[in-house]
Amino acid sequence: MSSIKLDIQWSPVHANKFITWGTEICLYEVIQVKDNNRQLYTKISDCTVAHLLATNTNHHYVKCIDIYPQLEPDILLAVGQANGKVVLTTFGPTIFDSQGLSGKELVPKHARQCNTVAWNPIDTNLIVSGLDKHSKDHSILLWDINKGLQTSERMHHHNTVQTDSMRPIAEVGVSETIHSIAWFKHEQKCMVVGTNNKQLKIIDFRDSAKVVNTTATKAVYNVSVNPHNNYHLLSSVDNQITIWDTRCFEKPVLTLSQTRQITKVLWCPTRHNLLGALQKDSATLHLYDIQHCGIGGGEDTEPGALERTVAPPWYSPVSFSWHPTHVNRLLAISQQGLTDYTVCERITVNWSTRSHLAWNHASKSFKYICSNDNIYKALNDISILTKTRAASEYGLLPELAQNGELAENETLKNLWQWLYLSRYLVEDGTIPSADNKHPGVRTVLKLDGQQGSTNGSLKSELIHRPWSDIGSNHTAKIYRSADRDKGLLLCGWRFDKDTNTLYDNLFLERLEREGAYPRAAAIAVFNLCLRQAIEILNRGATKMSMSTNLNIVAMALSGFSEDRNSMWRESCLKCRSQLSDPYLRATFAFLTADDSYENVLNENGMAVEDRVAFALMFLSDNKLSEYLKKLTQKLTDEGNLAGFLLTGTSLEGIQLLNRYLEITGDVQSCSLIAIRAFTPTLLQENQVQVWITSYRNLLNAWKMWTQRAHFDIAMRSSTNEKPPQQIYVSCNFCGKSISAFMQGLSRARGPFGRLGSTPNKLKMSSCPNCRKPLPRCAICLMHMGTVSGLQMTTSSVSRSEECDNKLTEFSNWFTWCQTCRHGGHADHITHWFRQHSECPVTSCTCRCFSLDASCKIAF
Repeated sequence: MSSIKLDIQWSPVHANKFITWGTEICLYEVIQVKDNNRQLYTKISDCTVAHLLATNTNHHYVKCIDIYPQLEPDILLAVGQANGKVVLTTFGPTIFDSQGLSGKELVPKHARQCNTVAWNPIDTNLIVSGLDKHSKDHSILLWDINKGLQTSERMHHHNTVQTDSMRPIAEVGVSETIHSIAWFKHEQKCMVVGTNNKQLKIIDFRDSAKVVNTTATKAVYNVSVNPHNNYHLLSSVDNQITIWDTRCFEKPVLTLSQTRQITKVLWCPTRHNLLGALQKDSATLHLYDIQHCGIGGGEDTEPGALERTVAPPWYSPVSFSWHPTHVNRLLAISQQGLTDYTVCERITVNWSTRSHLAWNHASKSFKYICSNDNIYKALNDISILTKTRAASEYGLLPELAQNGELAENETLKNLWQWLYLSRYLVEDGTIPSADNKHPGVRTVLKLDGQQGSTNGSLKSELIHRPWSDIGSNHTAKIYRSADRDKGLLLCGWRFDKDTNTLYDNLFLERLEREGAYPRAAAIAVFNLCLRQAIEILNRGATKMSMSTNLNIVAMALSGFSEDRNSMWRESCLKCRSQLSDPYLRATFAFLTADDSYENVLNENGMAVEDRVAFALMFLSDNKLSEYLKKLTQKLTDEGNLAGFLLTGTSLEGIQLLNRYLEITGDVQSCSLIAIRAFTPTLLQENQVQVWITSYRNLLNAWKMWTQRAHFDIAMRSSTNEKPPQQIYVSCNFCGKSISAFMQGLSRARGPFGRLGSTPNKLKMSSCPNCRKPLPRCAICLMHMGTVSGLQMTTSSVSRSEECDNKLTEFSNWFTWCQTCRHGGHADHITHWFRQHSECPVTSCTCRCFSLDASCKIAF
């Protein structure tokens, strides 16, 4: 059975019918599984089944078949046989019986095998057959099925033999073997044939069956015309597929080599320039998307093919057929059965800068996800968060602390609040700092490496401070200095210089209101206020529920003993690790510590500012310097913005922000913190400029022009440099700048030096260099007298005073069309285009106002 040739073909005019042939010809109908109500069927895919409608066993030695391409209720077949006959046949009684077509035989003069048969897709009454070689006969026969028997004979003699009236209407190819034939889809009577003498020939039957073009090649099998491009052909031989362009027919424009012998290759009727190929004993289908195939037919073309291999759930198919209308759908036949398969398109995903995602779906539709989709809320994508923050003016609010509320992120909120605190301390004069409004703890301690040595300037006083509120004589060693006090202020802790106690109880009260009772109690203990800590824990026990009972913790604290060998200390050391709250663990670690506070300083659950403040109080100068250096490096490596407390706005702060950006992708916060907090020198750092440029480009891509403008204004206001002039008015005759002349006048001494303060504005109606008159206003016809909008002022004049130095009001400024170059005073032109669309200059038809690509101006 394996020697029997099997083939398959979709009906070109019936979307749900196909035929197969081997030892018999079968007609099938395809229906959906959900619509199937028949007992006998063949499953050809997960969602479709095939019903056998009819079988034709009247023809033996079938070599080729083609289906009649005209839409009729029934199917008419042209069957090419081994004896050369082409028989028109159907499946049972049909409408073709009354037309005298069913059973008609097209018989050549000399019997030999019919290798190919093809209906004309345009003139459907024409059919061509390609035969084996005969030394005295033609091998290409063109028949017209409407020419034949008389009407009476058509009624009664369907199976008559050939008469004079049933001869071919055209014959070509004497002593040639025809291997394959294909009609041009858009040429009425033109076709291409592959012959045994290693030639492809293009034949035009409109010109006495003339061969109009030919090329020499071994690839004469499986000839097919691209259904979407009449110039492109394909053919094959052995393991090669060749692509041809009839405009340059001397050589193939592309050759595709295969690993095995080709059994069938076809153009896809629903996809431009896509072809599918089957190889012998292969279970895969090879797809080729032909790109730029022979455009122009020149020598410089670079045709290519995108290759793709798919493995449908079939067993080594021997033939296949594309569906004529369903995109990428095909039927395959093998010895094991039939397979209905749709080739899935490669998904082309397109991601817009506005967070919109689109991709194609089987070339029929596009799937689309916009930035408002719930999937983005689930992903918590940084781009969506950045866009939301930008729309709410995040980072641009006048009060630094207000920006933290918009961030909706605790880390960013704390950073913006710290920036507000540090600026307040500097502007208040509490922490002297000439240029840097946000110095870090290491900066105020002169440990940031900018003072030469790391700790040469750090000199602290050792103080023995008693536990005063519990009446104990036991003391604790703390270190004090002016710089340490400044560092404590940056941490949010305030010390009374006389009593050495934390006098800012408002800070502890705020922590209690926020429910941070363990933190408030720990800070009180660190300041040797044990009774106050117990009271805080007792109040917290009545207002909140925790896994650790605060009453029990308060009771434990009340039993504090100074004896290093006491049972209380031994019990606290054992139970400390079982506490879930980091501040409670740090509290007992402090109370049970000897001379080392490692368990407090390394308690990662504590806020960085509390650990730093603790170190400022209890570590010696050398240990403090070493600890702050290690902590800074650790926080920088983690990209933890809490490290800003240590670095401040410095080069180390840039490294910290850059690491934070690498981890989170939050270029927005980095840029806004830079323009709101960095000094002009730091803003010029390359890394900072990359942040700023990236964020500006991001806002531009999102078309958030207003937010980008506000960002630029904030960035410009953070520097002392005035932006240079970018637009100049030059004379049309001499080419010299009029604006430059005016700037020179404004800086000159003498009566012109007081130009900005005088009520009389300078009027110029001619070029100061060549004395040629300035252009006239197209509306009032007066010479333009405006030179620039602002008079150049000296550096001693503040920016707020510049608004009083206008040479002319905006209504008298120059304005002109970039296309026709006509213009006038801004106020006159504005009034004109309120009621007109064309240029005010006579005979000028330029529609100046409509050329503006921006939004309509609101007058």
